[in-house]
Amino acid sequence: MRLHANLQIRGRIWLTRDGKNILGRGRVELLEHIQATGSISQAARAMKMSYKAAWDAVNTMGNALDTPLVSTSTGGKGGGGARLTAEAVALIDQFHRIEQAHQVFLAQLEREFAVNPVKNTTSHSKS
Repeated sequence: MRLHANLQIRGRIWLTRDGKNILGRGRVELLEHIQATGSISQAARAMKMSYKAAWDAVNTMGNALDTPLVSTSTGGKGGGGARLTAEAVALIDQFHRIEQAHQVFLAQLEREFAVNPVKNTTSHSKS
């Protein structure tokens, strides 16, 4: 069966535990902003979310995975900061790899069910 014209297949990845969403695109972006800025508050601003929402998301992920994902230091003369743990960096890498495999899968489905599948333009003629 072919899809109707102009329909595309799309999907999102969520890593879950016990039926609860733990890690998805938005939370990965939050972690990446923390990594880039060294600050949960700056990451929250970049994501257009409150500091509390960002901190709650970080805590939810860490608690669900039984490992901290962000290490923080308190402010003072030099100011505080936040950095990702090795586990968080590895988790982000794994998520990106899963997401890439998911995109390959979706593209395969679109080719299989497309109204106008992309034709192979490689010539196999014998000279």
